[in-house]
Amino acid sequence: MILAAGDSTRMGTDKALLPWPPVPSGHPAVGTFLSAAIESLSPFSEVVIVVGGKNSALIAPFVYAAGASLVVNPEPERGQFSSLQVGLQEVLSRGRDASLVTLVDRPPIQARTVTLLCDAFSSALERWKWAVIPETAGKHGHPIVLGREMIEVFLKAPPTASAREIEHQYEDHIEYVTVDDTAITVNVNTPEEYSALSASRSTSSAD
Repeated sequence: MILAAGDSTRMGTDKALLPWPPVPSGHPAVGTFLSAAIESLSPFSEVVIVVGGKNSALIAPFVYAAGASLVVNPEPERGQFSSLQVGLQEVLSRGRDASLVTLVDRPPIQARTVTLLCDAFSSALERWKWAVIPETAGKHGHPIVLGREMIEVFLKAPPTASAREIEHQYEDHIEYVTVDDTAITVNVNTPEEYSALSASRSTSSAD
């Protein structure tokens, strides 16, 4: 599941549709943050659900072109947690008991990272763990893997709650997995952050 219902106020344009990989100005984009996120989760998911908001009509063609499904948060102004609840309800409605969850405003992580998280989740249930969260350099990131027990906890929480608050309340049921992938903690909110990320990507590619 990909949360993509934000207004992108600080960016000034929908972050879901920012070109990724980055391309020089004036050149056609090969993909977007959204399409890259869908592509990164598709090998590990039976269905990729994208949660949109007021931007749903704008991102819908990109969602469907990448083979994903779109669900609309009717009240995105309630914040990101409301989009998470809308998406998780859709997960259960489709008969699924677990979900990979990430945010759209970031470059995709490495496939080996997702594999590591999924493998950790497969064995975590035996230790009474309901979720798997990646961490690197002491910071938690995305995607996270949620089992049915944790999904139910999120859905029963009040709309004013936050994922971080719930994470703290249920730490005993969360498996934290150290990964060698700094992309798990990257997010992009401003044109300056996007430019810096694009420059870093271009430099790495040149090397």
